This record gives sequence, structure tokens and C-alpha cells, in this order.
Amino acid sequence: MSHANAALTPRHRLRLARLIVEECWPTSRAAEFYNVSWRTADKWAQRYRAAGPAGMNDRSSARHTQHAKTPQPVVRKIVHLRWKQRLGPVQIGARLGVPPSTVHAVLVRCRLNRLSYTDRVTGEPARRYERSRPGELLHVDTTKFGNIPDGGGWRYLGKQQGHRNRQATRDRTGIKSRKYHPKIGTCFVHTVIDDYTRLAYAECHDDELAVTAVGVLYRAVAWFAEHGVSVERVLSDNGSAYKSVLWRDTCTELGITMKKTRPYRPQTNGKVERLHRTLADGWAYRRLYNSENARRAALAGWLHQYNHHRPHSALGGQPPITRLDNLAGHHS
Repeated sequence: MSHANAALTPRHRLRLARLIVEECWPTSRAAEFYNVSWRTADKWAQRYRAAGPAGMNDRSSARHTQHAKTPQPVVRKIVHLRWKQRLGPVQIGARLGVPPSTVHAVLVRCRLNRLSYTDRVTGEPARRYERSRPGELLHVDTTKFGNIPDGGGWRYLGKQQGHRNRQATRDRTGIKSRKYHPKIGTCFVHTVIDDYTRLAYAECHDDELAVTAVGVLYRAVAWFAEHGVSVERVLSDNGSAYKSVLWRDTCTELGITMKKTRPYRPQTNGKVERLHRTLADGWAYRRLYNSENARRAALAGWLHQYNHHRPHSALGGQPPITRLDNLAGHHS
């Protein structure tokens, strides 16, 4: 089919070619009559002589010959070097005597063109999973942030003013280290996220003890129950709180199956680890807080924004609450 700006349709090409071939019009006169170049008029005349009316139709613009496909042994070598040594197309091409463009094309076909698609430890393609229903699996973990001194921290005020604020907080609270340096303390954020919906729950505490983690689990299960979600399993790392007898007994009491990640393998609990990064960027270090209490008070508002309004890339740009289709008015 001719494009919208084509000077000649197949019907007009046939008329032009017949004027030149059958009625012996000069090529220049026929080209002027149809307002095209001499070269275009001659092209359609030649095709009419060779193929007749059928030659007036559009032809494919594809190459007559295609490049040979990369042999499978070479593909396997490219993939092996990418997996085991994490080399780029230029380095792989130099080793195998293959153009870097060919190496890149192979990596794209094998979905290895970005290192983020591969596991950092094994070099193999990342294996991603997602549960099939809400509550089937909860990820739990703890992340830490340094407390903010009175007046604000160094990230927004600079190191000198931040140090003065730390000293002022030390003088007010009387808390200091053995060397009399200011000791502001740590904020332990206990996080819970549902594998299927990505609904998140979090609390700030001053420790990460087992009794604190158990209290967070009780309240998280109740919070998910208010949203119509029944918790079946919980996945945690091998932290001391999650290896305790109290944690085990609490999971048994709640009827939750307790699961652990492999040691030194945080990727298994990757959803909650990614939540920690989003938490740091969107809440902990998002703006200047004049005190630690002000930052902790802002957590509830941020969680509501995350669950109800913030687009989630893993959910097709929709907020996590949209995956709960059993509640009326849950988008507000």
C-alpha cells in the first residue's frame, strides 16, 4: 500500500508506464505530465516492460540477502563470558573475534544486555517470583537510620552545623559515648510488605529485639486483616529476633508458617530490601526534619501515600491498594 504522500498510486503508475511504453511518449514529457522526476517515470516504465501491470505494485524494502545468524557455539561462549566474568560487548568481542554489535545483539536476545538482569553472585539471569494472592507471603525485615538531632542533621545543614546540633542534643539529653562524643542513637524501622499486593506496613522503634519484632508482627497481621488479607506465611532473614523462640511461638500462635532466607542471601527477601531503599529516598532523607520526632511522625503519611497513591513499577504503574479488589472505597 502506498504511503500518504506518494506521488503515484499503482493505478497512476500503470497509466504513466503505458504512455511511455505503448504510446511512445518521451520520458521527460510523461514525467512532467504526472509531476514526477524523469528517474521515477523511467523506473515504472522499466518495471512495466519486465512484469506488466503486476510490476506496478509496491515491493518489499527488505534486503534480498540477510546476515548469517550467529552460530550457536559462539552464542554459548558469549553467554558464558557474560555470566561468569560479567564482561561488556567490547571485551567479549575482542576475545572471540566478533564485532561488539553482534555481541550486543546476542545479549539482547538472551536478555543479558543489562547487568541488572543478572544475579550479582552467580551471574545467571535473575529469577523473579510473585505470589498469586494477598497474604500468601509477607516479607519482614529491619532497617536502621541515625536519629536526627534537634535543629536538623548534617545532610541538609552541612557537617559543621550538624555537629553543633548533635552537641546541643547531647547537652539536653545527657547521652554521650565513652569519649564524650554526642550519641544521638538509632531509629530501627521494622518493615512488613505483602508479596502480591506490595502493601507496606512499618513502625519506628529504638531497638530490634525479638519482643519488639513480635509486637510489630501482631499489629501488622491485624492491619492486614482490616484490609481483608489473611496472612499465611512470613519470610525473614536470619537476624537474632527472627531466630528466637518467641518469634517461632508467635508465628505458631497466629497460624503463620515461618520461613527463612538462605544465609548471606538478601536477594531472596528482595522486595522488602527494595522497600528500604524507597523508604530512605521518600521518607527518611526526603526533606529537612527539625527533630527525630518530626521524622517519625511523618512515617504514617508517607506509608499512606505509598500504599494508596504512589505508582508502583511492578504493578503496571498502579498503587499497591489497587490489587485489593475486595474493598469498597479503598482508593481514597
